[in-house]
Amino acid sequence: MTTRMTEVLPTNDRLTASHLTVGHRHAHAARSLPAAGRRTYTAHLSPERRIVAAEPDFSRQFGRTSADTCGRSLYELLHPSSPSYLDRHFSRLSEGRCNRFDERMVGLGDSGRVFSAGLTGIAVHDTSGDLAGIVVQVRPDQETAAAVSEEPVVRSRERLLSKLDAQVLEGVAAGASTVQLAARLYLSRQGVEYHVGLMLRKLKAPNRAALVARAHSLGMLTVGQWPPRVPPEFIK
Repeated sequence: MTTRMTEVLPTNDRLTASHLTVGHRHAHAARSLPAAGRRTYTAHLSPERRIVAAEPDFSRQFGRTSADTCGRSLYELLHPSSPSYLDRHFSRLSEGRCNRFDERMVGLGDSGRVFSAGLTGIAVHDTSGDLAGIVVQVRPDQETAAAVSEEPVVRSRERLLSKLDAQVLEGVAAGASTVQLAARLYLSRQGVEYHVGLMLRKLKAPNRAALVARAHSLGMLTVGQWPPRVPPEFIK
C-alpha cells in the first residue's frame, strides 16, 4: 500500500524515528528544503537503499508508478554511473559520519529519457541512534526538463565529436574526475576542462550531469553497456 508523504519534519538535520507516525515510519519521513523554484520529490529508503515508500510524483519522474517503484533499489532508477559516486555518501550516512549530503544525479525516465537533478540524502535514526532509513529528495533541473521539448541541438547521427572529445565524454559519463581523465588521456587538467567546456557549449548543457543526460537523450552514449561508449557514427 502506498501512502502519500506530506508530513513536514523538524528543521534540524538529524531525524529520529520518534518524529514519525507509528505504523507509517517509512512513509512519512519528508522535510521541506528551499529548491530555488524547482519541485522536490521525496522517497524513503531502507538502510540497504531500497525504496520503502515514495510520493506518486517521485515515481513519475522515473516513468513508474508508486507500486512499481517500492521495493526497488534506488540505483535501478539512476544512470549506471551513480554507484561510483553515491556509494561513498550513503556509506557516510550509514556509518554516522554525517547526517545528510547533497549531490548531482542522472535519472532514467520513460522511453529512454534521461534527466539531471539534485539529490539530497538525510539519515533517519531510531531511538537508540541506529540508522532506521534514509530520506531522499530529488530536484530535477528546470533546464533539463525544458530541453526535452526543445529542438534538438544536433541532427541524429551527426559527427560532431573528435576522438579525444569522445574519450572525455565517455569518462565524464563513467564518473571520472578531471584529475583521473587528465592522467588517463595524457592531458593537463586545463586541457580536460577545455574539452568538457566545448561539449557543454555544443550540447547546450549547463553542467556535467546535464551533459551526460543530453548525450544519452541524443543517442550519443550506449545504453546497457558499462562503461558507456560513444558510437563511432558520432565521431569525426
